[in-house]
Amino acid sequence: MNKQELISAVAESAGLTRSDAGKAVESVFDSISGALKKGDEVRLVGFGTFSVSKRKASTGRNPRTGEPMSISASTQPKFKAGKGLKDAVN
Repeated sequence: MNKQELISAVAESAGLTRSDAGKAVESVFDSISGALKKGDEVRLVGFGTFSVSKRKASTGRNPRTGEPMSISASTQPKFKAGKGLKDAVN
């Protein structure tokens, strides 16, 4: 399912127009992104938890040449599925 299909599904299940559903989906994504950018955690009980993980700088190897290269420190988004989502999938 891509973003447009998600918007269509939300519009159909909630009885909204596609434009209203699109605004709602975009708003949810923006809110989650904003919270993660501030370093906060977003917990949706029964669905899962979005969080941020910090990765240290490290040294890796270029797979083509085999030369060592430095990998800078970064912040990565993480998602951990909740019990409700796991149960729904299984």
